[in-house]
Amino acid sequence: MYHHIKNLLENIINTRILPNGIKPLQVPLERPKQKEFGHFATPIAFVLAKSLKKAPNLIAQELSTFLQGCEEFAKIEPVNGYINLTLSHTFLDSLCDKALNGEYFIPQDFGKQERILLEFVSANPTGPLHIGHARGAIYGDSLKRIGQFLGYEITSEYYINDAGSQIYTLGLSVYLSGREILGEAVTYPQEYYKGAYIIDIAKAAIAHFGKEIFSQDSHIPTLSNFAKDLMLEEIRANLKSLDIEFDCYVSEKELFGRWAQTLEALKAHNGVEEKEGKLWLCSTQKGDQKDRVIVRENGEPTYLAGDIIYHQDKFMRTFDRYINIWGADHHGYIARVKAAIEFLGYDSQKLEILLSQMVALSQGGQNYKMSKRAGNFILLRDVVADIGSDALRFVFLTKRVDTHLEFDIDMLSHQDSSNPIFYINYANARIHTLLEKSSLSRDQVASVHLLGDETPLWQDLYALIFHALSIHQVLYSSFCEREIQKVCEYLKNLASDFHSFYNAHKILQSPYQAEILKALLVVSESITLGLHLIGIEAKTKM
Repeated sequence: MYHHIKNLLENIINTRILPNGIKPLQVPLERPKQKEFGHFATPIAFVLAKSLKKAPNLIAQELSTFLQGCEEFAKIEPVNGYINLTLSHTFLDSLCDKALNGEYFIPQDFGKQERILLEFVSANPTGPLHIGHARGAIYGDSLKRIGQFLGYEITSEYYINDAGSQIYTLGLSVYLSGREILGEAVTYPQEYYKGAYIIDIAKAAIAHFGKEIFSQDSHIPTLSNFAKDLMLEEIRANLKSLDIEFDCYVSEKELFGRWAQTLEALKAHNGVEEKEGKLWLCSTQKGDQKDRVIVRENGEPTYLAGDIIYHQDKFMRTFDRYINIWGADHHGYIARVKAAIEFLGYDSQKLEILLSQMVALSQGGQNYKMSKRAGNFILLRDVVADIGSDALRFVFLTKRVDTHLEFDIDMLSHQDSSNPIFYINYANARIHTLLEKSSLSRDQVASVHLLGDETPLWQDLYALIFHALSIHQVLYSSFCEREIQKVCEYLKNLASDFHSFYNAHKILQSPYQAEILKALLVVSESITLGLHLIGIEAKTKM
């Protein structure tokens, strides 16, 4: 609807008002805060004033004249250079017809098939996913779903950090735990992984390899790979519980075979310098606070080296844009990674990095602390089992991903209006219950035409229709601005408007029962689509 009106205005302005030779304009289209100003308003006359050498008031009046014959509008009002637009009932009814025959709530082409590589989660495979990982996972998956609906070609990817000291430490932790299980006294180093999952892996290793695997420390690399593979299975299962699947998994260990090639590319662009027995990335040349070590004195590449290889691999795949969703603790890595991309000969502006803030989870007034190494982190799968995937997905999307999020899981167990996902689903279920209780079929309801007048019933009904049909604008804005919480806000507000309508008007007893149900089914379609695009299945019965 929004883009239809926008395209209509642009076509008239660019073909009938602008002089030849003037570059076509994009028309700004706004939603007035006050209902009396109509459904939409545009300040385009102020934009045109300079090129047309006319006052905005005159341009607004002239454009209003051109729009008079358009069936989309019931009222066109130029006011102080603005043009206020009120949509016609006929136009809104035609959109309702499209909504109910499957032509409106369908994938769009706003993205023009722009190719995007979206990387998120990428948690180290040294332990199960905790609740902090879930935020980036849910956000990334929802961003992908919405973007694909809007016509972007998005590939999701998980980068497996399966090289480096943390994998060896994982194997060492399992090795020591296994020896302890077998009755030996062991001394743990200062840095190791502990918790029930390490004990479980050690027991699985005994069952798989036999006790001999713990007979000598030369078996630690084998245990490292065994533990890593089990953790990846666990991670995939955890993500699956949230209905999240990745298109690609990329192994850091496998990419390290390209390190020599990557290093040559950095050298070719004067991106590295040897000093103090180490090899440094000259990232200060690209705006970083200091240069960064990429090869240690012993010749071993650093963690950053793995990131550099991976991003070279990404850019070699020639996507139009790259999006990384990282934890907020990786903020310092942005400048150095972008510097490396420039030294590799690529445009770092194509890389967008979004930071996901941590989550504070409570239950019964008690705060949880999360730490893999301490073994007291909150397992993602436990929270999903407790409150369900839908509630968890919704609450994690209710705030910007770069802001802190606090919530109490007890609230998400409530089956009332205090639980937002229950409130939204209840609106959808109510609509389907109304249709079941009526004597009309869906086809009968969809075939009626909405007429209406200015009585409160029809005013409220058309306001509800307009709200429901505005979903594409919300989706487009939420994706482009990376603010998925806008979809959550929209769904809550739409559900609230429906509940208000339900409480204010008789529906099944109304002489306009069929017309009302038609409008309400459009609301249901909008709720269903919005929930689906954030990974939640709408309920028709509760």
